Parts: sequence; structure tokens; C-alpha cells
Amino acid sequence: MASSVLVSQQDSVWRLDRDGELFAELVVTGGDFPWLNAQVVARAGFAQVRPLFEEELRRLDHIDEDRRAWEAAYQRIREAVRLITPDGRAVPEFLLHIDGEDAWWRWSDETFDHTPEQ
Repeated sequence: MASSVLVSQQDSVWRLDRDGELFAELVVTGGDFPWLNAQVVARAGFAQVRPLFEEELRRLDHIDEDRRAWEAAYQRIREAVRLITPDGRAVPEFLLHIDGEDAWWRWSDETFDHTPEQ
């Protein structure tokens, strides 16, 4: 469960990395529980993953027509990045969207059960 303390903290900085390489900082600007909003500060390497986020948003716009396409696009993001809390812990579960310099996400300290839908 996400900590309500972190949701209320302005100026918290979350990080995105891949294989230990920092490629973006997410500077929290607000939120509406359970979502956090942030400004993206891109670092070296972010250009390599930006297309994944662009594709995910395109698929999200049409999720009612093709949910599996969105799920596949989001899975590519999850395979490519780790979300790191301000205190340095990797988040086991998160749903992160990035549109230009804006990010919004929700997260959990516990891994979700990923059993296939029947």
C-alpha cells in the first residue's frame, strides 16, 4: 500500500533507472491519492525509453478497443525501467505514465498477483 505521507510531500524526487543507470528524476508536484504527479527531469539515456511511454499513451487512448495491446505496451515499460522511491527502494508494482515532461503514477509496496485472465 502506498504511504499517504509520501503522497502529501511536495518536492519529493523519485527516480527511474535501468540496470542501475539513472535516466530520469520525477520531481513530485502534487497528487490525488493514490496518484502522484511530477515533472520529468530527463537524464542521459531517457531518449531510449521515451518511445515506450509514447506508445503506451497511444494504446491507453484506445484501451476499450484493445486492452491487450495496451497491456503489451505497458509490459515493455515494466521490463525496461525501475521506479525508485525518494528513500532509495525499488517499487515492486507501479503504473506510470509519462507525457512529455509530465508524469503520473500509482504504486504499491507489494507485488500484485499476475495470474492470466480466464
